[in-house]
Amino acid sequence: MTTEDGDTAPLTIDELAAQAGVTVRTVRFYGTRGLLPPPVIGPRRVGHYGREHLARLTLIEEMQHQGMTLAAIERHLRQLPADLGPHDLAIHRAVVASWAPDTVETVSRPELERRAGRRLTEEDVDRLAAMNVVTRDGESFRVDCGLLRLAVRLLDVPLAQETILAARTALTGHARAAAHELSDLLREAVAERDPRDVRSLSAHMHPLVVQALLTTFQRSLREELRQWLDGAAAAPGDGSRGTPSG
Repeated sequence: MTTEDGDTAPLTIDELAAQAGVTVRTVRFYGTRGLLPPPVIGPRRVGHYGREHLARLTLIEEMQHQGMTLAAIERHLRQLPADLGPHDLAIHRAVVASWAPDTVETVSRPELERRAGRRLTEEDVDRLAAMNVVTRDGESFRVDCGLLRLAVRLLDVPLAQETILAARTALTGHARAAAHELSDLLREAVAERDPRDVRSLSAHMHPLVVQALLTTFQRSLREELRQWLDGAAAAPGDGSRGTPSG
């Protein structure tokens, strides 16, 4: 649910549960365990939840889906920065989802919208298909469940579809190149080991490598954006900036 100015409107506990695909009882249970921050209490003592609650709730559900116990989830969440926003939580959830094998399911249109957490227009579905997250299969849809929520967030980003596709192509190309180089390094390191040891090492290395790549990429992107914004601020035409002092 969004307001006219683009901000996300507060959610009641029923709306939060519905968008996350869980029960109200589950939301309350996570709250009592400290996994979810308390809601903001509004008029008539009604609790209101925001995007960060939804992002954290879907992250918890993803970790449970991967087989993590509540105790392990609690430890994991305690290690996250307290001010982590919805965007970073969504990325973190995508990383957690990537630890598991590919999860592509065939679902109906109502189920697709339930998992997306919102109604989808035909244009929305076309954009999800262009991102290779949704594929039409007659009256049904084949969905990459690990990427769906993150792709839905991209629907609200004010970028042309061509730009998103170009970004996807660039990211895929660099990711494959990095994966190939890392694979070669690991192959050389374990060349003399038992194949069973190699499979075990791969299973343990996967989440670590993905997390390392994400962290490195986020820091690099933040630095690139900072340099770009600093350069734009110092561009000619701004009489108070870009002139060396002294």
